Amino acid sequence: MIEEFQLVQVLNQQGEFVHEEYEKEISEELTRNFYRHMMRIRTFDRKAVSLQRQGRIGTYAPYEGQEASQVGSALALKGNDWLFPSYRDHGATMTFGHSLLHILLFWKGRNEGCVPPEGKKIFTPGIPIATQLPHAVGAAYAEKRRGTKNAAIVYFGDGATSEGDFHEGLNLASVWEAPVVFFNQNNQYAISVPVNKQMKTKTIAQKALAYDIPSVRIDGNDVFAVYFETLKALKRARNGDGPTLIEAVTWRYGAHTTADDPTKYRDQLESETRRKDSDPVDRLTNFMEKQGWLDEEWVTSVKEECAKEVDLAVEELEAYPPADPSVIFDYVFATPTWTIQEQKEKLLEHRRGE
Repeated sequence: MIEEFQLVQVLNQQGEFVHEEYEKEISEELTRNFYRHMMRIRTFDRKAVSLQRQGRIGTYAPYEGQEASQVGSALALKGNDWLFPSYRDHGATMTFGHSLLHILLFWKGRNEGCVPPEGKKIFTPGIPIATQLPHAVGAAYAEKRRGTKNAAIVYFGDGATSEGDFHEGLNLASVWEAPVVFFNQNNQYAISVPVNKQMKTKTIAQKALAYDIPSVRIDGNDVFAVYFETLKALKRARNGDGPTLIEAVTWRYGAHTTADDPTKYRDQLESETRRKDSDPVDRLTNFMEKQGWLDEEWVTSVKEECAKEVDLAVEELEAYPPADPSVIFDYVFATPTWTIQEQKEKLLEHRRGE
């Protein structure tokens, strides 16, 4: 069984081809696009951690180390597809076209942060673990019933595969042959619990066998492996061949969230070692250098553009009109119950000083 799920790679960490199937499909333009997006979301992530430490946004879930998984998969989507993120997949959502301002608003606790740009099918980030999987299956099945070629991708971590929603989602997708890609980022820790204490299976990919769903295990730090395997899965979905489970093996360098202390449950020296040995941005940089595509002036300009874009989003965030706390009562039911109306009126009276 283990042999069936060997790790799929296109590039090794030195930026050398280990899988030549896609060599002719990799252009300088595609590579630079990957680099730009990966640098963009890494810049955002580091800025967001800094903002939280300064008290300018709330608790934040960092993803540094997982850039290749999020960028490679999101860039494989088409404009009318659905994207269902967990709370750690804002790198994927901004790659797919979400507004940096709205992502920051979300982490500041604002309802507006859950609203995607017009025309983008980006679901609200799933905070309870794995709840977004059945939602994604439902959206994908609806697209199938409508006769479209649109697909859905849903993101989740290794911990989500221990939840009932994971199994219900895979089962329904299998039965309905829904056009959905289950994209697991196995960063090897469900908060503080390592994979080897969470499950007996050797891989997450093999869990698809119970539902007769194709699956693949890929190097989640290899943006080309992520991109091309996600394209394959989406092609299957669009052609009516049903769902696919992708296990992207990766690593998060930092804490589970900014409210967490990872030194309590893992040796952070391992993160530093992995940064040296398997960093996704470094791997792409090494590849570009070997191909003669690494222009230092261009790299500098990309970094400066990313920093300016993120800084502008922060300025917009901090100039945003103050929140009206009474709106928390407005979106519980379509027609508010008398109890909610009463609670809202009490808050308004308090604010008026009555």
